[in-house]
Amino acid sequence: MIILDTGAVKALATGHKALNLLAGNMAHTPGDQLRIPALCLMQAEAGEEHLHRRVLAFSSVVVDPLDAMAAASVGTMVRDGYGASDTCHALYCALPRAEFTGMSILLTEAEGDYPPGVVTIDINSPGTLGFP
Repeated sequence: MIILDTGAVKALATGHKALNLLAGNMAHTPGDQLRIPALCLMQAEAGEEHLHRRVLAFSSVVVDPLDAMAAASVGTMVRDGYGASDTCHALYCALPRAEFTGMSILLTEAEGDYPPGVVTIDINSPGTLGFP
């Protein structure tokens, strides 16, 4: 599962080359999706009106909802000092889940916001997703 945090959502909306190609390529592979935690989309939209339109226009992008279990878990993470609500929702989405097999990858501009053990990729590092 590939997850985009707030920074990656903003980058996708503003035309980040690697992310836009990834989103486009994933649209051609059945079952492949880029997951955006609802609180990351909310935070990105709070910073720029109508940003959601550009992001959700990609057919490969889905929003991971903040259901009751997620809300309680994210609230606990915030209280325990793991970061802001959007960061904690991204972290929650990256944790193992019964409905997803394999390891989650969290695309971000701020790898240091996440604890060790979470697989993060800095979207602005040279070579990210095959681009120099």
